[in-house]
Amino acid sequence: MTLKLLGISGALRAASTNTKLMHEAARVFGPCDFIVADLRLPLYDGDLEAEGIPADVLRLAEQIRDADAVVISTPEYNKMIPGVLKNALDWVSRTELSPWTAKPVAIMSAAAGRAGGERSQYSLRWAMTPFNAHLLQAPEVLIAASSGAFDEAGHLKDERSIKGLEKLMSDLRSVASK
Repeated sequence: MTLKLLGISGALRAASTNTKLMHEAARVFGPCDFIVADLRLPLYDGDLEAEGIPADVLRLAEQIRDADAVVISTPEYNKMIPGVLKNALDWVSRTELSPWTAKPVAIMSAAAGRAGGERSQYSLRWAMTPFNAHLLQAPEVLIAASSGAFDEAGHLKDERSIKGLEKLMSDLRSVASK
């Protein structure tokens, strides 16, 4: 059986190191049907919700539901997760699908600072608490000084980071295969 892996990058910028990390995670995960989520959603608004859940939000919720596992790579903006990621979580929570329940999820981060997005991972774990997802707790993949962390092919250069990512993706594959 080919596993379905959904990738979510908390950054919209085309050259984002979190998008690179998400793609590197999918490569390390191994053979799978890999889909990248689109977080270009309208801002959550109860009045807009009253008109009906936007199609793009439903598509994201269905992608989460249909995936065997999800990998989320988040930047750290002002010591927190970016608004675009929180907005997506809020919107998906308003659907009737409950797609996160028991879903295996690996969290990682890449940031310019020396902590590699540690606070954003912590805040993302808190933000996902109500959804009852199966968040893998370790190893923590924190890519510091991320602008120089990848080679020209988009692969991580640091051996310690590579080993951590390999272990996290191996564990994610194992949980998703059950």
